[in-house]
Amino acid sequence: MTTPRIEIDLEKISHNAKRLKALFATKGIGIIGVTKVVCGDPTIASVLVNAGITTLADSRILNIKRMRQAGIQAQFALLRSPAPSQAASAVKHVDISFNSESSVIDRLSSIAVENKKKHKIILMLEMGDLREGLLPHVLKETVERVKNQKGIILAGIGMNLACFGGVKPDKEKNEHLSSLAEEIENDFGITLEFVSGGNSANYDWFRSTEEMGKINNLRLGESIYLGCETLHRKPIPGLHTNAFRLVAEVIESKIKPSRPYGEICQDAFGNIPAFPNCGNLRRAILGIGLQDVLVSGLTPLMDVGILGASSDHIILDAKKHNLAVGDEVGFDLTYGALLSSMTSPYVFKCYL
Repeated sequence: MTTPRIEIDLEKISHNAKRLKALFATKGIGIIGVTKVVCGDPTIASVLVNAGITTLADSRILNIKRMRQAGIQAQFALLRSPAPSQAASAVKHVDISFNSESSVIDRLSSIAVENKKKHKIILMLEMGDLREGLLPHVLKETVERVKNQKGIILAGIGMNLACFGGVKPDKEKNEHLSSLAEEIENDFGITLEFVSGGNSANYDWFRSTEEMGKINNLRLGESIYLGCETLHRKPIPGLHTNAFRLVAEVIESKIKPSRPYGEICQDAFGNIPAFPNCGNLRRAILGIGLQDVLVSGLTPLMDVGILGASSDHIILDAKKHNLAVGDEVGFDLTYGALLSSMTSPYVFKCYL
């Protein structure tokens, strides 16, 4: 088979999606399937929909267009607030967008009215992670403004944690979001369709808390694809953690010294490398590199060591394996490695 490739086990993804949907439903929480790490791959999106997930979310309109054009029947949400220049495209292609800037909502409203459409929004709140979000003290005035905007439907509020700042979505954070939702519903006489408490990092909170309050939604990506929570990357019981595998091919295999020889200056990426002297090693070179994958996020499935990488090569210490040209080496992937390899046009996607 062609290399490098990423092998995608669709049955394992389906299993994880169904198990998570059923698990969170036991406490009244629905899930949105996040497709950004798989670049809106229509084959994978279809698996999520067939598993009963009716809303899919992505950070890029291009990925949402890709899924729509492939005939995926779902409600689509744009996770990243649209830039003003993207507002027209968002209204055209997206059912819901996550927002934190009034000027962007104004633009969405204007375009929705021009096109005789209704566009749902979810207001994101800043709860400590310091990525996107309105400060909680301006939520009510923002809701008051949004309520009066034509073409806009306030579908909900949400927060995002454990992304930029790594802040844990604990009981206190979730109770705060829940109380804000309750205030909005009581003060404005509305029912929020979504009170979106976060992402795959919310698993520990969910398992340890009986009362969910007003929170009725989570946005899941990594736990579906890699079977783990994202605070400590611990496997979630009953889920597959190996739905994806990266495979690369040996293009050179030779005994060479463990240390470069000659005057050492910068490498291709501006670093000054240093290597321990381990004598001669069997160095196997793979036909894949940093342009294709986040190499630090790879774990070999055999006992070999990753010595380093350039843009288009990974260099291995083959150890006791007599790797020959043409042999294949498989790897487990972290979220970052999965993201980069799915994004790379040079890595072939192979569905199992």
